[in-house]
Amino acid sequence: MSGPTVGLGPAAQLLSGERVLVCDGAMGTMLHAAGAALDRSLPELNLSDPGLVATIHDSYLSAGADIIQANTFGANRLWLADHGFPDKVAEINRAGMRLARAAADRSGGSVLVAGSISPAVTAQQRRRVGSAERMEVLREQILALVTDGAADLLILETFGYLDELVEAVSVAASVTGLPLIAQATFADDAHTLGGETPREVATVLSGLPVTMIGTNCTIGPQRMLTIAEDLVRYSAVPVSAQPNAGQPRRTGPRSFEFAIDGGYFSRYLARFADAGVTVVGGCCGTTPTHIRAAVEALRTSAVPRARATATARAAEAAARPAGPQPAAPLTDHGQASGSLAEQLASRRFVVAAALTPPAGGWAGDTERAAAELADRGIGLVLVEPRDTVRTHLDSLNMALQLQQRVGVETIATVTTWDKTIMSLQADLLGAHALGIRSVVCTTGSPPVFGDYPAVDGTWEVDSVGLTALLAGLNAGRDSNGLALTSRMSFCIGARINPGARDQAAELDRAHAKIRAGAQYLVSRPVHDLDALTRVAEALDGTGVPLLLSVAPLTSFEEADYLAHEVPGVTIPAATLEAMERAGRSGGRAVGLELAATVLAKARPLVSGVILAASGDDPSALEPLLEALS
Repeated sequence: MSGPTVGLGPAAQLLSGERVLVCDGAMGTMLHAAGAALDRSLPELNLSDPGLVATIHDSYLSAGADIIQANTFGANRLWLADHGFPDKVAEINRAGMRLARAAADRSGGSVLVAGSISPAVTAQQRRRVGSAERMEVLREQILALVTDGAADLLILETFGYLDELVEAVSVAASVTGLPLIAQATFADDAHTLGGETPREVATVLSGLPVTMIGTNCTIGPQRMLTIAEDLVRYSAVPVSAQPNAGQPRRTGPRSFEFAIDGGYFSRYLARFADAGVTVVGGCCGTTPTHIRAAVEALRTSAVPRARATATARAAEAAARPAGPQPAAPLTDHGQASGSLAEQLASRRFVVAAALTPPAGGWAGDTERAAAELADRGIGLVLVEPRDTVRTHLDSLNMALQLQQRVGVETIATVTTWDKTIMSLQADLLGAHALGIRSVVCTTGSPPVFGDYPAVDGTWEVDSVGLTALLAGLNAGRDSNGLALTSRMSFCIGARINPGARDQAAELDRAHAKIRAGAQYLVSRPVHDLDALTRVAEALDGTGVPLLLSVAPLTSFEEADYLAHEVPGVTIPAATLEAMERAGRSGGRAVGLELAATVLAKARPLVSGVILAASGDDPSALEPLLEALS
């Protein structure tokens, strides 16, 4: 690849890995918190509300950031065209750089100013925009970013496809000699959207004229740590990492919040530094509070021990057992016969298991798991949606397949974020015709992958609206109130979360679902018996059965992740302490023991249980079934 050699000026020297630098957090999160709509062009605020942008830069600098990024993410012709500003590329980018440079100058410190560059295209645009046009779009933006000399470096961030990141590096290196940080974004499965592993990304990018490679966005600190460790292990240049503040929780039609606090965030950023990462910062959901906590945590950190630490961790992982030995076969625990509706009507205690559709299109492993569950006496399976950007069967199709090919009864989870009410109605009528009777309604949200979350959902109805639709179908009416030729016979369920932070609001919503027609409620996985008790008492008198979901913890890392990065999950402090004491070798056994204790004590409070085993392994359910006997 032709282009200027990466410079060795002050910025490049600071980025050389001699000390850990802290980058700022999420400009977009702060702008949205200040009232900017999710679907507006945030870079355009450089022109229409420069004071707001400047204030956010100042707040990150006051928190101690060593690097601030200009508000130029997505400020290219194609992204701006979607908002009516295709002719303002140069104006918006130059204004963004001036605002960031002025903030750095006001701070009086040794601060680096970075131009932020997104992929040239959104995921939807990629299908119709070729490589040559993508590169020209980036060239136009980068020329605008470097024209006034305000930038110390450029950060190419949130690239889900390695080929696009290679293109961007090529363009940037041909335009400027400024240091380049090239950051890919990875999903929960530690692959980019294009399917590349951290090793593949590190190997390819290390051969390009970049000062640093890294990763940002999509996932929180815990999942990103393992990716960063691999990048450090295989990279020939320093590494950066900027995680999200966990998973977003939808709080309104166009609003989200992130739950991770500064303490948890800074704890993990210190672990990034120990792993050899030399630039740390935040992406979606992170605020000056997170960055201030990270700066304080890293203030006394020594020079990173990059490859030594990574090699030691790799050796430790290699020495670790591959997993627990298979448990003894389950015995038949006398699962009650009859449909879910019949069991609920007769007040028999329901025992079901939860499975998720596999990634990809092949469902053989899930079918085998369902068949093994049936052989062991569990003939009722809740099919839960898979939260992934990968191709997969949806839960309704998977439920149909399990009923027809394995012969188990299924409860299909149906989400509303991705379909119109007419599509939902058509799917449900077809599923009913093919034998699906039990449904759990949930609103859901799009899986996060790069950029700000969930702006592309359909959201025509939520779980309450879907419940009402099913109740109408049971009464012989369609979504418009018109008569059907026959009535449906769905057994309608809805979700309730005993671990919700605002339990009063959660209970109000549960009552709304019951009024809409919910005939039973299914809890989110419960680890806190006190919270479940309060919910059960509040629902007493409604006559609506409550099914308890139980998912045993497998490690302290999983418990720590759920407690801090996943909205709406409550893990008691005593549980976290027990899992931490168990260590890596004893985590699975202690997790099962804790889950069995919750299950035994919760049984008098609920009408049934839905058991989830790690890796959809039916043999792991034996201790839980024993707790029920």
